Amino acid sequence: MSAKCRKFRKNLLENGTRKIQEKQKQKTMSSKADILKKIKQNQPAFSADLPDLNLLSSENPDVLATYKTVLKNIGGDPVEVTSYAEILDYIKKNYALEKRIITTIPELSEIASLDWTSDDPHSLADVELNIIKAHFGVAENSALWVTDDVLGQRVSPFIAQYLAIIVHKKDILATMHQAYERIGNQEYGFGTFIAGPSKTADIEQSLVLGAHGARGLIVFMLD
Repeated sequence: MSAKCRKFRKNLLENGTRKIQEKQKQKTMSSKADILKKIKQNQPAFSADLPDLNLLSSENPDVLATYKTVLKNIGGDPVEVTSYAEILDYIKKNYALEKRIITTIPELSEIASLDWTSDDPHSLADVELNIIKAHFGVAENSALWVTDDVLGQRVSPFIAQYLAIIVHKKDILATMHQAYERIGNQEYGFGTFIAGPSKTADIEQSLVLGAHGARGLIVFMLD
């Protein structure tokens, strides 16, 4: 076969393939347009307002009791306190002060270091206890919302052996719907919900605490 014939055959095949692809695309677009047209034609004659999600919280007025129950069920420990002095006393009685304790809270500088936020994150590997504040909590799943400005370093709540988080009782919400409303359009570099200690049961269906983060979580519920 001459070069001219080969070129002609190649062009013929390419043109044929292109036309088939174009027809398939047109058919797909036509089908999509038909579906959307039928949906539009079969819309209900009336429109309903979105449900009021605040009604969900009215079914559970005691958010503090719910928060404590849920936290216990997922392995955390709730402790009600009235002041930072009570938090200091609790930590002194229940944690080894000779081990490394860090915090971002000046009121706790008596027992914890404050000058670590600019350190190499790898240097936090020996932290026994990290104490931070949460912006708010959520009763339905005991989650606590934290962001860069309270963490010191993003890795800090996950690298410590044990984690303590302080949240004001007045800042515990009933549902995640309310939580997302509160977050709204706030600007933050990093934010996450933390609920309970780290845990996994993927291996042999055996629950292991501390596999990917803190081995224990205590939540100080502050008046």
